[in-house]
Amino acid sequence: MAAFLALFASVTWGCSDYVGGVVSRRHQPLVVVALAYAIGAAVLLPIAAASGAFTSPLGYLPWALAAGVVGLLGLGAFYRALATGTMGVVAPIAGAGAGIPVIVGIARGEAPSAAQILGIAAAVVGVILAGGPELRSGGTRRPILLAALAGGCFGTVFVLLAGGAKTSVVMTLLIMRLTSVVLFLAGVGFFRVRSRRPRMPVRGWPMGDVTRVLFVGCADVAGNGLYAVASRSGLMSVVAVLASLYPAVTVLLARFLDGERLRHIQTTGIVLVLAGIPLLAAG
Repeated sequence: MAAFLALFASVTWGCSDYVGGVVSRRHQPLVVVALAYAIGAAVLLPIAAASGAFTSPLGYLPWALAAGVVGLLGLGAFYRALATGTMGVVAPIAGAGAGIPVIVGIARGEAPSAAQILGIAAAVVGVILAGGPELRSGGTRRPILLAALAGGCFGTVFVLLAGGAKTSVVMTLLIMRLTSVVLFLAGVGFFRVRSRRPRMPVRGWPMGDVTRVLFVGCADVAGNGLYAVASRSGLMSVVAVLASLYPAVTVLLARFLDGERLRHIQTTGIVLVLAGIPLLAAG
C-alpha cells in the first residue's frame, strides 16, 4: 500500500508540474508559485480544522518549519539555475537529490531487499536521464552548483516530511506550506522594494488558467499528503524514490499532450524508471 501511495504521489506531482509549466508560459512563474502555495494552504486549513489536527502534539513543528524553509530555498535555487543555465543541465542534477532520502534511510537502519536496491538504482538513474542531461554544456559552474543545491533541498524535504508525518500528516503539510507562503511573500516584497519594480500582475487571467492554477495548488498538496502517509508505513529509502519519479511523468505528459519529441537518452531514462517500479514495489 505504501508503494502504491508513493507512486500515486509521483503521478500527482508530475501532473502538477506539467500544468504549472503550461500556466507559467503565459504568466510570471513567481505569480504561479505564489498562487499555488496560497491555494495549498487554503485547502489544508479546513481539513486541519475538521480533522482536529490542531490539537496534535507539536512533534511535527520543527520538521514542518524546516521543510517550508528548505523547500522554498530549493525552489529558488532551481529557478535561478534555470535562469543561468539550460534545462538539460539543471533538471538531471536536481533530480539526483532523490538519493538523499535513500542515504538517510539506510543510515538509520533501513534494509531494502536486493530487488529494491536494484530498483532504487534504476529509478534514480532513470529520473536523471529522463531530464535529458546535456553532457557537453559548455557553460559556467554557477547553474551546476545551484542545481545541486536545489536537488539537495528537494531530497531533504522528503526526509523532513517523513519526520513530521510521524506525529501529524495534516499539520506538517499545513505549517510547511504556510511557512513557504510567508517567506515567499516576504522575499518578493523585499526585492520589489529594493529594485523598485511594480507589483507582480495577477489580473487578466482567463478562467482556464485560473482553473489550472487551482489544480496545481491542490495537486501539489495531494502529492505531499500521499507521500507523507506512505512514509509512515513504508521504508523512506523506497517510498521517497517512488515519489520522486514525477519528472518522468511530466516528460511523458509533454510528449503525448504537446507532441514534444523525446531524446534517446530521455527514452532510456523512462524505460529505467518503468523497470525500477516493480522492483521497488516487490518488497
